[in-house]
Amino acid sequence: MLIPVILSGGAGTRLWPLSRELYPKQFLPLVGDRTMIQDTALRTEGLPGVEAPIVVCNEAHRFLVAEQLRQVGVAPQAILLEPVGRNTAPAVAIAALAALAGARKNGAGDAGAPLLLVLPADHVLTAVADFRRAVETALPAARAGSLVTFG
Repeated sequence: MLIPVILSGGAGTRLWPLSRELYPKQFLPLVGDRTMIQDTALRTEGLPGVEAPIVVCNEAHRFLVAEQLRQVGVAPQAILLEPVGRNTAPAVAIAALAALAGARKNGAGDAGAPLLLVLPADHVLTAVADFRRAVETALPAARAGSLVTFG
């Protein structure tokens, strides 16, 4: 089981005035017809064993996240709300706890622990097929317990 975790906690301060606090860059169509969060969610389609994503965002963006994903036919398994932004590690930790709780609820034991594919919602990847190949190549190492990073 591979669960994409989309980190969408950006505050919209770096691309002002286009991007702003209530409408940060991940919700803008900066490089195509879809927004950055939509492209991020669609990027994982076709990966082996991929499940619905978990999205971590702040409370002010929850409806925007839900609507933008609905527009591209992606139904997240959860939208987790950060009461206060604390950067990447706490966001990944809460997503990991949610994924583990979901796996246990569905009857998976320790052997069925989910793998997380952590994705920032505001990155541009034009070589999507190469991205998918890299993820597929990394899956055996991740399943064996290694932490895999892409760059």
